[in-house]
Amino acid sequence: MKNFILVFLFVFSGNFLFKSQTKDPRYQPKEYVEITHPEWSKNATIYEVNIRQYTPEGTFKAFENHLPRLKKMGVDIIWLMPIHPIGVKNRKGTLGSYYSVKDFYGINQEFGSGKDFQHLVDKIHSMGMYVIIDWVGNHSAWDNPLATQHPDWYTKTREGNFQPTPWYDWDDVIDFDYDNPDFRKYMTDALKYWVKETNIDGYRADVAGFIPTDFWENARQELDQIKPVFMLAEWESRDLYKKSFDMTYSWSLWDQLRVATNQQKLSGLVEYLSHDVNTVPRNAYRMTFTDNHDKNSWEGNPYLNFGPGLKTAIVMTGVVNGMMLCYSGQEAGLNRSLKFFEKDPIEWKDDENAVLFTKLFHLKHDNQALWNGKYGGEMIRVVNDQQDKVISFYREKNTDAVLPILNFSDKIVNVNLDTKYYQGNYKELFSGKIFNIKEKINLKLEPWSYMVLVKE
Repeated sequence: MKNFILVFLFVFSGNFLFKSQTKDPRYQPKEYVEITHPEWSKNATIYEVNIRQYTPEGTFKAFENHLPRLKKMGVDIIWLMPIHPIGVKNRKGTLGSYYSVKDFYGINQEFGSGKDFQHLVDKIHSMGMYVIIDWVGNHSAWDNPLATQHPDWYTKTREGNFQPTPWYDWDDVIDFDYDNPDFRKYMTDALKYWVKETNIDGYRADVAGFIPTDFWENARQELDQIKPVFMLAEWESRDLYKKSFDMTYSWSLWDQLRVATNQQKLSGLVEYLSHDVNTVPRNAYRMTFTDNHDKNSWEGNPYLNFGPGLKTAIVMTGVVNGMMLCYSGQEAGLNRSLKFFEKDPIEWKDDENAVLFTKLFHLKHDNQALWNGKYGGEMIRVVNDQQDKVISFYREKNTDAVLPILNFSDKIVNVNLDTKYYQGNYKELFSGKIFNIKEKINLKLEPWSYMVLVKE
């Protein structure tokens, strides 16, 4: 009788708790990200184009010839570095920096005409890809007409003179003042112009965090009224996800991958993965990379930065939560820093990096576990007995699943993994080898080797 009463009380209590679940809106979970990502972006990949160095001609027309190759590689978003005229006053080097903009409504004639640019945009769209352009909203060239027409749109020194962005040595540009409402309208109208007139699909915003978040939130709202746009912030902070940007940079992953490959210490990389799962909004996109124009130009090429662990790092950027980036020439084994202010064409050749990017890009398209934001699967740590050398985790969404295993060491490692909850048949992405995963599995991993097991 006593047992019956206890069971009754337990069941009654459980039902009571269930039925009395609060409906108070103050305690309901809320999605942090309020913008709507373009539908096509949920499993998209991204590629950064340095038009100046891409071909000997350095033009939009010459770049067009590479589009079929990029489409075959699995590229979805073509990100063009700034297309606008470059300032002459205080120019750095012979050709100057793309990021010293002389006219926000103009086209850099070195790359071709406005008609050439429109043809490129239309061609990209006709091949089922999308195009975003680099937007330099924080500053302008010294000889941008705005400096003469609207000097009050710029910040000033105590002496009342124009200045580069404070604390930086960007001597070829002068800093805008976003406290001025008229300037905000000008810049918003300029952003809308390129979407309306050329049908581009969005922007990559240079040093986005230097510009007030409320500006971006309004600009995104106005842009989305024209068409659903895709916005990438060159920044890494939570507030930009809420109402303005689809994706931010994952600078910290690059930092931790460099530590992992150079020092063979994984604590920082593990902490990155933990923070990604526990602090990044579920429907936020993060751009993952081993190279981009900033890293390549100012911090060395990927072979210098990641050494023999480069391919391991590339694979890691393709399987973690985020959208994988390929920078111009990476797929051709670019092993030098491209000059930033001079002509320095990429040498195009076949390279095994192209195989890595192609396989990872296409897997991203086909396997929902790797999709972006809430459309993909959470990274779940797969415990192993060599966690100071081997990263292993599992991602699953609907019927798709992947189990990446990466050896971040220069040693042969015999590793045992606890795969009790991840049993089944898997096909390794790069070798095609079939694995039947049981409760536990033992693997012999060569130095810097990697496996991406794809559930059958």
